[in-house]
Amino acid sequence: MPPQLEMDNLKKIVCDAIDKESEQLCDLSSKIWHLKELAYQEHQSHATLTQFFLDRGFEVVPHHVIETAFVATFETSSGAVEGTQKKPHVAVICEYDALPEIGHACGHNLIAELGVAAGLGIKAALEQNKNISGKLSIIGTPAEEGGGGKIDLINAGVFDGVDVAMMAHPAPFTDARPTFLASKRFIVDYHGRASHAGGFPWEGVNALDAAVLGYMNVAALRQQMRPTWRVHTIITKGGVKTNVIPDETQLSLQIRAPIDSECKLLETKVKQCLTASATASGCTVDITDSKKPYESLITNNTLATLYETNGAAVGVEFPPTSPKKVLGSTDMGNVSHRIPSLHPTYDIGTDAVNHTHEFTTATGSQTAQSFTIAQGKALAMVALDIFQKPELLLQIRKDFEEDMKNL
Repeated sequence: MPPQLEMDNLKKIVCDAIDKESEQLCDLSSKIWHLKELAYQEHQSHATLTQFFLDRGFEVVPHHVIETAFVATFETSSGAVEGTQKKPHVAVICEYDALPEIGHACGHNLIAELGVAAGLGIKAALEQNKNISGKLSIIGTPAEEGGGGKIDLINAGVFDGVDVAMMAHPAPFTDARPTFLASKRFIVDYHGRASHAGGFPWEGVNALDAAVLGYMNVAALRQQMRPTWRVHTIITKGGVKTNVIPDETQLSLQIRAPIDSECKLLETKVKQCLTASATASGCTVDITDSKKPYESLITNNTLATLYETNGAAVGVEFPPTSPKKVLGSTDMGNVSHRIPSLHPTYDIGTDAVNHTHEFTTATGSQTAQSFTIAQGKALAMVALDIFQKPELLLQIRKDFEEDMKNL
């Protein structure tokens, strides 16, 4: 059989295997959607996913590094790998944490579903063709919503030896090369001196003044910020009684920028605004950085091109070139700084935007299913391309090394 016909046949096996399980995949997604478990608390979702993989012949390590993380693997070693080429190791990533109060408003139930679907399709193809040599890992990653679960797994070596990592994210638009911003959070504590606001105000040092001035300094900075920069600020502690000059106040901030060097520049500017307000009000200030900042997403061009080709083959519609849209930040960015990665966004048939009640409804709807199943097929077919042509890893790695020079 000519190589292209063989490839087409294996990709049909991928699609057939996923279609065969489509009802079970929908039920899996629905169960996780109804559970709506928060970061690091995804115990039932973890149990549901690991059992699903065990029932289908994967080797599963539950509670891996993190209580609600897992790795499900399938490996074949019978195929020949030419010369000194290594056996490809492809990882497909699942997410399954929800948001407080609004549930799966970012569609992680669908990310889990399509990750499982891709795993089933890849496994079916590898089992059918004994000439392919490779390893597949489905990595369950908790706490994407601010917890940085993937960062914990990176630090523990879970991604060591992986050649390529991939996942897809529901959104109001389809984009093979989306922009996810570098992000950092920090807490700002202002310290003043309490005093009776009516009797002895001159004895006080007003920490609320420092917080308000810091907030306004950041607001003034926005005039000189680049259009792609973001700063989110709230006052989380502002005092206890109107007749007591506040001696302790607190701000919570998050900053974002398209690349890590810009995020660092923005951080410097914002912190200058915050320390200046302490000086102006006579207060002192402590700024506590988050331990797990999110890095910008680097989309590997070769992987994205493979995804566009395979996605089109299963009905994914890619819009004409348009201005880049931003969809927040993700700890998948941290993965993409260590290994070549693919993280497209895909339309699920709604105009609602992420992190809204309307998007929660959309991610639990039947409408989202056909879009999600197509994504599982597309990712599985990208993985199959790599397993069939390990030489692709050379170009993928070359792209990655060039991308890392431009951070």
